[in-house]
Amino acid sequence: MKRGDAVNASVTGMAKVDERKIGFEDLITLHIIRNDLVSIPNQIDRNVTRTAFSQLINEYKDYAVGIVDPDGDLISQSRGSLLIFAANALGTAVRDGIALHGADNIAEGDVLISNHAETLGQHLNNVVMYTPIRAERGHGEIVAYFCILMHWIDVGGILVGSSTSTSTTEIFQEGIQFRSVKLMHRGERSEDMFRMIRYNTRFPDELIGDVEAQIAGCLLGRDMVKQIVGKYGVDRFHSAITTMRDHARHLSKVAIEAAPKGEFSAYAFLDNDGVNLDKTVPIGVTVRLDGKRITVDYVNVADQLSGPMNAGRNGGAVAAARIALKYLISPDEPLNEGDFDLLDVEIPEGKFLSARRNAPLGLSGHMIPTTVDTILRALAEPFPDRAAAAHHGTYGAYAFHGKSAATGKPFFHLDTSVGGWGASSSMDGYGPSRSNVHGDTSDVPIEVQEAYYPFRFASYRLRCDSGGVGEFRGGLGVEKVYLVTGPCRITLKIDRTKCAPWGVAGGGEGKVSEVDIVRRDGTHIRSFKGTYDVDDGDRIVIRTGGGGGYGHAWKRDLDRVKADVRLGYVSRASALTHYGVFFNDALEIDVDRTTVRRREMAQSPAVAREHSAV
Repeated sequence: MKRGDAVNASVTGMAKVDERKIGFEDLITLHIIRNDLVSIPNQIDRNVTRTAFSQLINEYKDYAVGIVDPDGDLISQSRGSLLIFAANALGTAVRDGIALHGADNIAEGDVLISNHAETLGQHLNNVVMYTPIRAERGHGEIVAYFCILMHWIDVGGILVGSSTSTSTTEIFQEGIQFRSVKLMHRGERSEDMFRMIRYNTRFPDELIGDVEAQIAGCLLGRDMVKQIVGKYGVDRFHSAITTMRDHARHLSKVAIEAAPKGEFSAYAFLDNDGVNLDKTVPIGVTVRLDGKRITVDYVNVADQLSGPMNAGRNGGAVAAARIALKYLISPDEPLNEGDFDLLDVEIPEGKFLSARRNAPLGLSGHMIPTTVDTILRALAEPFPDRAAAAHHGTYGAYAFHGKSAATGKPFFHLDTSVGGWGASSSMDGYGPSRSNVHGDTSDVPIEVQEAYYPFRFASYRLRCDSGGVGEFRGGLGVEKVYLVTGPCRITLKIDRTKCAPWGVAGGGEGKVSEVDIVRRDGTHIRSFKGTYDVDDGDRIVIRTGGGGGYGHAWKRDLDRVKADVRLGYVSRASALTHYGVFFNDALEIDVDRTTVRRREMAQSPAVAREHSAV
């Protein structure tokens, strides 16, 4: 093997490079630059966690860190970034800033912010901050932008938390908008802008602390990238970015060329839009593969909704399609714009995933997990080895808010559900975890929550039998019980309680979410959307959904069934009914009776019909 071939083979995530065009030393340099560009956002990610004030950032990690090129195309992003932001949010904000100001008017030391709904298509709490990276100090060439998106804890609006209301009908009810305005100009802070931020939030100290962490991260990230440009030069810097993008595009190209051509459709739905509670929201998609490109066509999705369960085109239709494609093609590779070079998205304006100007967007992310699930469901046929069953499919968001009895100051605590993910052809479903547009976002530690807010945890456990049955079982949901210790309010934003997480290849459905408010006097409320007053002694019981199963349950390995029953993941009743497994009182398997029962299940009319259809 030649030296260059050895380098190419060892460079994980780099397509083979032609030695005749690039020398051996440059191959090494390109690899070093690539690793630096992937590493820097991860380092800034850690700094943001350490320096931010609000728990949404320093514990929950509701943010994204990345680098985009002079055209706003993504170069790299931190592994901890939320997937809903990883798709296109950073570049979308930068492109709008360039269009408004012109690149020549974005100076060294400028720091801009944008949460403009018509641009980003997400709720107003999601604020992108970015700063230019120039090759030389002064007015040198812009080689990239360093960006950090944070969910600001509160930006005004009719309800605490801004994006928490389930009944807003226009964007102006949800908070203040900034469209690529300069927070700093040539290194000088705009005190007017800081004052505007402070007086448009209910939590000025926490928010300004987060903003300072965001600024510090942007400036440090900028300087770290400038060091790379200074060390290796602009040409090799651009060559490394091109190589990274070419490789990502190559992975998509190979997968698309290998897949069967055709149109593949799938359907799912959401419970409601938060206003019309009895009207479901359809999500119908068709994916077209022609051997060269992949097109996601939102051919049958609901029109723009009255309530805040809307998203703009970039934050809705485009984001969901990109997330689904990344899961399918190269989930373990670092993210960059090349992942999406062969993707087309078709949707007319005025759908709930491409809402028009001034539409309410407070729940903008809540429909994306189910939309991603639906796209992946359509792709199960052309990509059977990569298909997985549906996951719990919802943000499952809920927020406690009120005034502290000790200090009299307002408080706000936002949480989202963890539930089961779908099983695949080779493994049980992952979980409990957050939605497929969150990734591995952490739980705020119980001790921290109990120290700051008027509740304690009566229990927190896995939800038995919540995962869909199958040869590979769906991931489990949880049951979380809050005991309220003082007066406050809870706002519920739970969905996917009617469209159960589906199984694949004979696998069963996962259970859906349930939320109960149990009053101190024993009265009971079951609700999924809305705001409720709660008081000392009330209990909030949140049960989250599980993932769908894969394959027929009677094929599941007996040792796996035994382990599931002993660990409390599957009940003995379900083991018998769905898996055909008999247990004695010592939780040992009765092999003879189980063998007979499983043989009967394999010969059932339903299985026979399935085989004849195939």
